[in-house]
Amino acid sequence: MALVPYDPFHAVDLMRREMDRFFSPIFTGFREEFSGGPRIDVYETENDVVALCEIPGVEKKDDININIHDNVLAVSGIINRTNEIKDENKVHRTERFYGRFQRSITLPTKVRPEGVKASYRNGVLEIKMPKETPGQHKAIDVEWH
Repeated sequence: MALVPYDPFHAVDLMRREMDRFFSPIFTGFREEFSGGPRIDVYETENDVVALCEIPGVEKKDDININIHDNVLAVSGIINRTNEIKDENKVHRTERFYGRFQRSITLPTKVRPEGVKASYRNGVLEIKMPKETPGQHKAIDVEWH
């Protein structure tokens, strides 16, 4: 007989799975928002912090807003579906996201807002942010009277 470690939350986990399985078919037909916003991968290079954001369907650059404040990256915008079928009787299923989105994440190191570059290709927004160089200090001259 194999020993299995005791998990006091095993029953709660089973109940959550059953609830998800029960309610999943009910909500499948509704338009779903990004859960928590677009997915973002963040990694560092020697000089930059790079964020890759999945936001497929953005039609023009004015639909994306990028802000960096107090070491927090905020990406927001809107996805419009202009070439969609408008007749409700002909639409059988709508699962692709459209509408407003927003996501804010704390960056792993301090970055300089000046020099940030962003590019969008194949539904992925790439944001390169130059790292703030540690130990870089500016000497302050004191006026002596």
